[in-house]
This record gives sequence, C-alpha cells and structure tokens, in this order.
Amino acid sequence: MTSFGIIGGGAWGTALAATLAGNGPVTLWAREAEVVSAVNTSRENSLFLPGISLPAGITATTNLADVAACAIVLVVVPAQHLRSVLAQAALPAATPILLCAKGIEAGSHQLMVEVARDIVPNSIAILSGPSFAAEVARGLPCAITLACADAALGERLVAAMARPTFRLYQSDDVVGAEIGGAVKNVLAIACGVVEGAGLGLNARAALIARGFAEMTRFGVARGGRAETLAGLSGLGDLVLTCSSDNSRNFRLGVGLGQGRPLADLLAGPAVAEGAATAPVLLEAARAAHVDMPICAAVAALLAGAPVRETISALLARPLKAE
Repeated sequence: MTSFGIIGGGAWGTALAATLAGNGPVTLWAREAEVVSAVNTSRENSLFLPGISLPAGITATTNLADVAACAIVLVVVPAQHLRSVLAQAALPAATPILLCAKGIEAGSHQLMVEVARDIVPNSIAILSGPSFAAEVARGLPCAITLACADAALGERLVAAMARPTFRLYQSDDVVGAEIGGAVKNVLAIACGVVEGAGLGLNARAALIARGFAEMTRFGVARGGRAETLAGLSGLGDLVLTCSSDNSRNFRLGVGLGQGRPLADLLAGPAVAEGAATAPVLLEAARAAHVDMPICAAVAALLAGAPVRETISALLARPLKAE
C-alpha cells in the first residue's frame, strides 16, 4: 500500500485524505490544532468539512515533519502560501509532490509548478479539475486531471491514487492544467456577480463562453495547449464553478453583485482563491499582451469599482466577430 501525506487541512485537503485512505495510510497536516484534534478524535473536520465522517486510516498532525516519511505528498495550501510552506516542509528530494492549489503567485506571476521548482528539486505533478470537496469526500463520482511532464511518474501516481469514483486522466500539459484551474476561479466570481445582480441565465451562459475564450488565449500564450483547456482542468472545472453556490468563488461574486462589502465576504476560514488571483492574472495577461476583459472587470470589482458601471462598460465594448 502507498502512504500519502497531505499538507493542508482545509476542505479539499480533507476530501483528498478521505478518498486516498482507501488506498493506503494518510497523514494529514493542518495548521489549526482544532482541526487535528477533531479529525483524530471525532473523525470529522468540523471547521472546513462539517457533517462528513472520515475513515480511520487518516492521522492528523500539526508537525510538518510527520509528512516527510510518506511515499507521495499532496500540497493543498492556498496558492499565495505555497512558497513558504514548501520551504518549511523539507521533504526528501526523492518524494514526488502533487500540487493541488489553483492560482498564480503575486509579484512573480509564477504558476504553482514554477514556484515549487524554485524551492525544491522534487518531481512535480498537478491535480486539477471539477471537484467539489464535499462530493469527493462522500464518494460521489469525480473525474480530474493529473498533469505531469514525466509520463512514467504520472502513470505511477494515477495507479496509486485512482479509486472507483475518483477517476484520474493523465496529461503532460502541466501549464495548461494550471492555467485552467487558476483562471476558472476568477471567472466563477464573474458568474456569481451576474447571479447576484440578477442579470439572468443568458448572461451567465455568454460569460462562461467568452470567459473560456479568455482562458484559452491566456493559456496558449503561457505555453499550454488549447485541447487541455477544453478538457477537465479547463472547461470542465469552469462549468462546475460557474454554475453552483457550492463554489466559494461563485458565492463571493454573488455577494459582490448584491453590493455587500468585500471584507465581509472574505471573512471566515475558507479561502476564495479567485480574489487573490484576479489582480495577479490581470498583470500577467497584460505582460503577455493578452486581452482578458472579463477578468479585468473582476479585478476592478474587487478593487472597489461599482457593479453596475463595470457591467455597463463590459457591455459597451465594440462589437466584433466571435
């Protein structure tokens, strides 16, 4: 049996722990002592994933060193904390690392795999795709992309992690998989704004389609493949997060569309990655000379721009061929 270490005890990290416990022992690192205590004593992460019973094969810890002995390590911390957490983890160089955060680092404009390569010599893979944590933890069917430049390692990771209801599709397009996961969070905020402002389903469908065009332009400009962005880690994840209030990013957008204060919407333990990604994505898009008007509008809203005026400006853009 393969042993798994998971760095990050939020909803997604906990859901992955619940899934992988069927394939081998799992060590789950969490920063919050109350999460560790609850997982070990009541078999539930009541802070981030309440109401879901966790299997006995999971051991939670606040000591990063406990993860170092595991055969495969998944890093499931917010994107802007990846660099510092990886530096602290001191994982053995031979241990493959699977990055599960979705975002772009502020300042450097680096993807998560680029950040990791700055810090560690380990082999790196990416896990990305349509996967609400609560559904995965309950064992509902899920299909997701595992992207790794090393095909042999990718095959080994897929074989070790696959479950009957957790289907992994292997890819070698790490950049494309990362771009899809990062950009869809920003577009989910935009779709939430459409919902909160009462603009209707026609507007949401148009936004998803035009947002996907933005995602593809940016992904190809950064070296990803269009077909990857049309798959699970791009279009699949985009449709999921833009269509359900189970998405933290979508809920954030709903609140913005209703005119609620951003500080109130960001309060609480869960992280809406799109809020941090939007301004960074806009900077990176401009540096790559890629036009992303929807993502620019989200960044403006997060910076305090009025909702109605921002929407009107988008609708007033010159007409053009699709």
